[in-house]
Amino acid sequence: MTGIRRWVILVVGLSAQAATCVFLYGLPMLVPQLRSQLGLSLAAAGAVVGAPAVGLILTLIAWGAVADRRGERLVIASGLGLAAACLVLASLVRGPTALGLSLVLAGAGGASVNAASGRVVLGWFAAHERGLAMGLRQTAQPLGVAIAAVTLPALAHHVGIGRALLFPAGLCLLVAVVVLLVVADPPRPARSDRARLRSPYRAATLWQLHATSTLLVVPQFAISGFSMAYLVAVRHWDPVAAGRVLFAAQLLGAAGRVGAGIWSDRVGSRLTPIRQLAVASSLVMLGVAAGDALHSSLVIAVLVAGAVVTVADNGLAFTAVAEIAGSAWAGRALGAQNTAQNVASALTPPVLGALIGGHGYPIGFAIGAVFPLLAVGMTPVRSERRSAPAAAAWPTR
Repeated sequence: MTGIRRWVILVVGLSAQAATCVFLYGLPMLVPQLRSQLGLSLAAAGAVVGAPAVGLILTLIAWGAVADRRGERLVIASGLGLAAACLVLASLVRGPTALGLSLVLAGAGGASVNAASGRVVLGWFAAHERGLAMGLRQTAQPLGVAIAAVTLPALAHHVGIGRALLFPAGLCLLVAVVVLLVVADPPRPARSDRARLRSPYRAATLWQLHATSTLLVVPQFAISGFSMAYLVAVRHWDPVAAGRVLFAAQLLGAAGRVGAGIWSDRVGSRLTPIRQLAVASSLVMLGVAAGDALHSSLVIAVLVAGAVVTVADNGLAFTAVAEIAGSAWAGRALGAQNTAQNVASALTPPVLGALIGGHGYPIGFAIGAVFPLLAVGMTPVRSERRSAPAAAAWPTR
């Protein structure tokens, strides 16, 4: 494939992921409106915005298995179409329970993109450039959250929460059409070769990497899930103004993912940078807790720094999982990776919301610092090189 075409596929894969991230991870921007318009507690609002992650958890591995066997293009397009339909349903229902169930279904559709779009990118790029390529692809999450921050609060304020959900529905439908027109499935091993490859889960490396990534999700969603609520409830900011600040923070987070990918290409390691970023995540969470406890205005700057640091590791882990698993197992391994991460992302908003509601933001953010500290010791840096057998190499394009 020509160099230009594969970069176009990368952009489309990024766009598909960003479209789903608007509702998968951007709904915390609606927490103030969920509380004011629906009368929900902070914990209940956290449960609603975490509902799409439940759909991901239930379907990611299944979508990955289908992508391994049938290809990525149709998996991504069909999942985007399903997500769009479920978001339209969510815009029509009444009550938090029906809204949450509709969002679970939308998350199940969006899971197809999580499982397959990264596989497309990795299949068209060589090892020495995968860190950059996947770093660019992984900017989709902060970009999607940035789009949510600048659009959803304003839409919910003017037309209500239900109609605001039509915006991500339209994005998903539009990108589904583009995927069908542009994306090409990368090469894959012959069926006979795939049958002979042993499971990469016979070794401990992937299990440790999944655990590391799961631990690192907690500070990420502590920042992204409660920054809006914190700025509005504690700092008394207007939701639209807060959304603009968080939009800028998410753009910086996207740049941080690209920088982390380039860093990993240059040092020839994905996991060493992950360990160092885990240390930084723990420090920044402690900084947010201390800044709020001391009523310091610097806490805003630390929150912005947290939006960058806590998301920078995600693309590195995603790339490492696919490289270690190999192309025959990548869909399932990436599905397992995202399943573990989304268990944490689904639990973090309601649990941390209840904790903050009972004990305050400083305690909540301080507890969030413990998880990346545990990840420092869990990261399997020493086994990174020896864990990828030659048989698991990605096919030559």
